[in-house]
Amino acid sequence: MATESIGLFYMLSGAGPVVKFVMLVLLFFSITSWAIMFIKFRYIRKAFKDSADFVDIFWQCRNLTDAFSKAKAMSASPIARIFISAYMEMARSDGRDKQKPGMKPGEKSFFQSIGSIKRSLNRSINVEVRRLSQLVPFLATAGNTAPFIGLFGTVWGIMNTFQGIGLSGSASLAVVAPGISEALIATAAGLAVAIPSVIAYNYFIDRIRVLDSELQSFASDLLNIMERDIQKQMGV
Repeated sequence: MATESIGLFYMLSGAGPVVKFVMLVLLFFSITSWAIMFIKFRYIRKAFKDSADFVDIFWQCRNLTDAFSKAKAMSASPIARIFISAYMEMARSDGRDKQKPGMKPGEKSFFQSIGSIKRSLNRSINVEVRRLSQLVPFLATAGNTAPFIGLFGTVWGIMNTFQGIGLSGSASLAVVAPGISEALIATAAGLAVAIPSVIAYNYFIDRIRVLDSELQSFASDLLNIMERDIQKQMGV
């Protein structure tokens, strides 16, 4: 009976309705946070692996058409997806614009094509970063709010404990300790939710920042390669 009286389940069952509601909210935060951690860890790890594989393949390809056929088979790679977007934009803009009088052959088409490809790369990078960042802000929300939600439950439980002391007229340890311990569970639960959420959030933000840097670097190299190819085709 003594072991049962200090058990977690026993303390929760004896807590007030507000503390129980707080614990349910923290349980929701905990389950959701761990689900997001699992999903995003797998997604970002695969994005890194497939992107590294595609970059290796890209530099081994003889031309952009060959790289395009390889990229279509690597849809999980953000770098492959921005390459596909840029390649398709280059194909659409190829020979699309007419000359203005007094301009060198292909001059207008060259600058318009490069501008279109550059805008397409920027849009694609923004889309990929948003996709990588989806759900991650919830971890920051959980990490910032869970301790305060738990503290609210604790404060409410302690208020009820002191109210009970006032009504009973006794301030012995046997009267105070159970109520205080029940109230402190909420704070402990809030910290249990917040600590892994904050760690995971910082980890994912760092990984996304690294991948964003790799996307920007690849886009710069790809734009230079496409510029040279378009210059050869247009004779600029």
